[in-house]
Amino acid sequence: MAGGGRKDSERREPVFDVESDSAPKSSSKSKAKSASNKPASKPRAKKKSSSKKSARKSGMSFGRVIYWSLVCSLWLVIAGLGGAVWVGAHLPPIQSLEIPKRPPSIQLVGINGRVLTTRGEGGGAVLTLKELPPYLPNAFIAIEDRRFYQHYGIDPVGIARAMLVNIRHGMSQGGSTLTQQLAKNLFLTQERTLSRKVQELVLAFWLERKFSKAEILELYLNRVYFGAGAYGIEAASQRYFGKSARQVTLSEAAMLAGLVKSPSRLAPTRNPDGAERRAQTVLLAMADAKLINDNLAKIAIAHPGLVVPQAGAGSVNYVADWIMDVLDDLIGRVDEDIVIETSIDPVLQAAAEKALVDELAQKGGKFGVSQGAVVTMTPDGTVRALVGGKDYTESQFNRAVSAKRQPGSAFKPFVYLTAIERGLTLETLREDKPLQVKGWKPENYTREYFGNVTLTQALAMSLNTVSVRLTMEFGPTAVTKTAYRLGIASKLEPNASIALGTSEVSVIELVGAYAAFANGGLAATPHVVERVRTADGTVLYKRTPEGLCRVIDGRYVAMMNEMMRETLQTGTARKADLPGWQAAGKTGTSQDFRDAWFIAYTSQYVTGVWLGNDDGSPTHKTTGSGLPVEIWSKVMKTAHQGVPVAGLPGLSGGAPVASALPPGDIPRRPQVADAGARTPAPTSAVGGMDDWLLGKLFGRR
Repeated sequence: MAGGGRKDSERREPVFDVESDSAPKSSSKSKAKSASNKPASKPRAKKKSSSKKSARKSGMSFGRVIYWSLVCSLWLVIAGLGGAVWVGAHLPPIQSLEIPKRPPSIQLVGINGRVLTTRGEGGGAVLTLKELPPYLPNAFIAIEDRRFYQHYGIDPVGIARAMLVNIRHGMSQGGSTLTQQLAKNLFLTQERTLSRKVQELVLAFWLERKFSKAEILELYLNRVYFGAGAYGIEAASQRYFGKSARQVTLSEAAMLAGLVKSPSRLAPTRNPDGAERRAQTVLLAMADAKLINDNLAKIAIAHPGLVVPQAGAGSVNYVADWIMDVLDDLIGRVDEDIVIETSIDPVLQAAAEKALVDELAQKGGKFGVSQGAVVTMTPDGTVRALVGGKDYTESQFNRAVSAKRQPGSAFKPFVYLTAIERGLTLETLREDKPLQVKGWKPENYTREYFGNVTLTQALAMSLNTVSVRLTMEFGPTAVTKTAYRLGIASKLEPNASIALGTSEVSVIELVGAYAAFANGGLAATPHVVERVRTADGTVLYKRTPEGLCRVIDGRYVAMMNEMMRETLQTGTARKADLPGWQAAGKTGTSQDFRDAWFIAYTSQYVTGVWLGNDDGSPTHKTTGSGLPVEIWSKVMKTAHQGVPVAGLPGLSGGAPVASALPPGDIPRRPQVADAGARTPAPTSAVGGMDDWLLGKLFGRR
């Protein structure tokens, strides 16, 4: 078969012979020989093939790197876009972004023009760069953002430099520009998160696009926080140096610029050494940036800025609260920066605060007294100092204005004035002995009785029985009318116990009522606001002095001053110490020693002191003749330094007082005496004063 023949011809059959056993061997040898005779290039060809495979593998690896790099880049772009969308979603629309309106700043200044305190979140007045000395903004640029005029809101060079410093020295140095800091202060919180940082960058670009460099720098200087509650360069300058930022020296400018890094930690009121060291760093940075020369830097370092202590820094807030309560009545709604010129004397305010705080710290525990209040005014009612408590940070309740306490015997001058206006004299005798009024048995403090005494002796010795007898003789209503006429506005109960001051009054109104004795018999209502103006000088309100009406006949003023002068010479206040001056007044102690008072005056000042406990608990037998007299003496010594000596009205050496009324007539205070006697005085936001007196108190239009 053809097919079979093709198969047979192709098939090779093994050969069997005698040398068959050796055939495989010779075959192996020949293969080995033939293998050895092969050209040497064959192994190299195999190596070349391996290299090609490696190249192919390397090419594939490089391609994968490129591929995955592109994939990662794409995801990064997507993540970046997503982050940008998220940031944008949490920001107001850029087209609607506006610089938030700065809250109005309310500055209170004293009689010397120095800022006492500032209210409102905005801080001081807004100043332009033209109003500032050139080295002031330059100090901030040198230490915070040296490339401020070269970047567009973000400074890559500054960021890189900060990172390098951080790596080399292990420090934490920021790279934020002034624009970024402004964006954070205007729009963002202080949290340290990546999302907030991204928002800060977006807003920094927006600020640079919308505002000029000068405008950004002005906004920054007027908004940044400088510690100690001061926002803005003007508020900080007033707070630390007692003057406008327009007048700061180079060393003071450097100290202010150094504060923004850590205002709470570096505030010179808290850390003067740290603030000074930081100011030196700023000066060196200014010299390095060629913003000042080396000689100026050395001079400024040798003469560092001196921080001015804030007079009455704590207690003046009681005055501020008092004014803020009625500011709307004076000028309406406050929607711009204003300056309130007050009648407060910073030196006297500080002295009153110190006298009260020191006395309570040294003797308060022993006598069981925890609180007090001090008010000093001129005889026309101008308040020069007002302390509403021992520590404003602990309690903001104003005990000088808002607290109502029993005046005790400090109320007796109204009883005696009522008596002499009805014909009695200094030498009129009244019997000091036990008495009973409808079951009530008033006693003298010492439980001693002296028989027949003159009115002068009775008032000087503060004899309770005589005061009650006089009250019952002329009627409790007559006594309350006298008190209302002189300026008391709180509700007074016309009963026998009014003779001993059982109806509650405030310190401010009692001191104001005593002022009539010091000024010769004229109505004197306390006031503290003299003028209100805007930051640019526009006058919004000015107190117009009114003609004071006569509320005490001149003859009776002289008699009352003679009687109350005796209180300080031989009576309960003989420990009062004011050498060279005629002074008169009255001590007061309420039932169970709950309240201790001393109200006394010269021809120049009237000062009242109250001590007690907020909860009305009894003290450890504290009387008006003790601690209150000591505090009064310290305050009045400061008040009278450098003041020419003058006697009390109607006394020798004092101003003469003329009687402007027919003999026997009793003067009346318009609108106050009658209304107050017939109906209780309406309560107001300021210590229970009625509307009329409230207007007088602040000089309301």
